[in-house]
Amino acid sequence: MNQVVDKPLSINDISAMKRRGEKITCLTAYDASFAAIIDKAGIDIMLVGDSLGMVIQGHSTTVPVTIEQMVYHAQCVSRARRRAYLIADMPFMTYGNPDLAAKNAAQLLQVGGAQMVKLEGAKVDCVRFLVEQGIPVCGHLGLLPQSIHQLGTYSVQGKEPKAAQKLRDDAQKLQEAGASLLVLECVPATLAKAISTEITIPVIGIGAGVDCDGQVLVLYDMLNIGVSKRPRFSKNFMTGCDGVEEAIQAYFHAVKNTEFPSLEHSF
Repeated sequence: MNQVVDKPLSINDISAMKRRGEKITCLTAYDASFAAIIDKAGIDIMLVGDSLGMVIQGHSTTVPVTIEQMVYHAQCVSRARRRAYLIADMPFMTYGNPDLAAKNAAQLLQVGGAQMVKLEGAKVDCVRFLVEQGIPVCGHLGLLPQSIHQLGTYSVQGKEPKAAQKLRDDAQKLQEAGASLLVLECVPATLAKAISTEITIPVIGIGAGVDCDGQVLVLYDMLNIGVSKRPRFSKNFMTGCDGVEEAIQAYFHAVKNTEFPSLEHSF
């Protein structure tokens, strides 16, 4: 395993990585056992994603996931965390207004043990209010899985000039509202590169090309153990590895050395 310092990472440490040009590694985690392996491998951020609705619960979307379930899984992960920065997703319809967002975010931090919450979309008012209450926030733009019934399909976002400009504007607005991180999902690599350059907060990509400040994948996808087809932007890191620990290390080194994602994993 990687020999890493045991000091827990803060958002200041993650931000410093962008400033010095070090790629940020992130994986989803849903339980203590996998979290312990991810943490020991030196992964910088663990995301308790509402993707658990699909890879753990077997749903076809993330929509059915509840705040109680997210708190439970955040607790499981936080008990095993020693170093990685811990983010938890705000599930569907738990941040419809600032007061509701604050109530549910508080649960994820106070009970779940998360250090930051992630919201999908340009929820500028909610982000600003949460930050005012001392709650760190990660934004999420591009493909928004919680909006799949409105989108109709899981497809690349921001391909047209108008849509691309909106994503760039929304990224600026989220930063101005106080967001400390931004996830970009399924957007053209050239657009993701532009956004990563234009804003000062770290940008974590998933299906967004190699020029983001960091990368995130769903753990079960990169271990090739998901119940559904692995997305094109993901990669089976179990290939050529003797086990889970070695696969996670392979992912860690591939991201740090800008070997992943390659063109075949980008749009």
